[in-house]
Amino acid sequence: MTDPPLPVIGPVSRRPPPGGTRREWQTATVSGIAQQTARMKSFRLHLPAGSPHTPGQHVVVRLTAPDGYTASRSYSIASNPTGGSEIELLVERLDEGEVSTYLHEDLQVGDPLELRGPFGGWFVWNGQQPAVLVGGGSGVAPLMAMVRHRRAKPASAPLHLVVSVRSPDDLPYAGEYGPESSVVYTRRAPVGSARPPGRLAAHDLAAHVLPGRIAYVCGSSGFADHASDLLVELGLPASDIRVERYGATS
Repeated sequence: MTDPPLPVIGPVSRRPPPGGTRREWQTATVSGIAQQTARMKSFRLHLPAGSPHTPGQHVVVRLTAPDGYTASRSYSIASNPTGGSEIELLVERLDEGEVSTYLHEDLQVGDPLELRGPFGGWFVWNGQQPAVLVGGGSGVAPLMAMVRHRRAKPASAPLHLVVSVRSPDDLPYAGEYGPESSVVYTRRAPVGSARPPGRLAAHDLAAHVLPGRIAYVCGSSGFADHASDLLVELGLPASDIRVERYGATS
């Protein structure tokens, strides 16, 4: 059974847990909301204490009801780590998701939102090793942080992003894909597209699976398994493939 959407209240006063600042809950302020697709929105969040992160990391968002009931979910950071006081999250609305439903239907610019982090030390890219990035749907979020980081620091190692979505209407950040990116449409491709619609295939990745490259795969469990199998088929060692899955309770 799904509980009704939760109102957000201020932070609960408590002793900070061990682990440093990143483990303390802080109250962000929503500074911007953009409709990316019919089911995805991006949220710009201002953090008074800042939130330095490495591309690929995530934060935990918590909603608290007046009766004390809480619900929390992890969301990857999509923004470039500029060292400023804002981050961006990409949230897909899930029909049974109490947190994503609240964020999509009720959260407004100027509202507070509790979060802590960033977390993650394995699915991260610091710009030092060439990489191929493979994202499905909203799984592009942490990979977009890597692409944005690469653009901000051209001296970083090269990378290429391959995004798989059903149709042009399902593509978040539609205006941001440049020469280091390619898009695979599985159901409906744009008019004039050289690639007919179809599932992600080995030939979509082959040109980018080069010696010395590490792979980052993010998407649903089924997509992540399929993409990982393709990368192994193309000769990439399984030890060089880093995978992050998402789902209704991730």
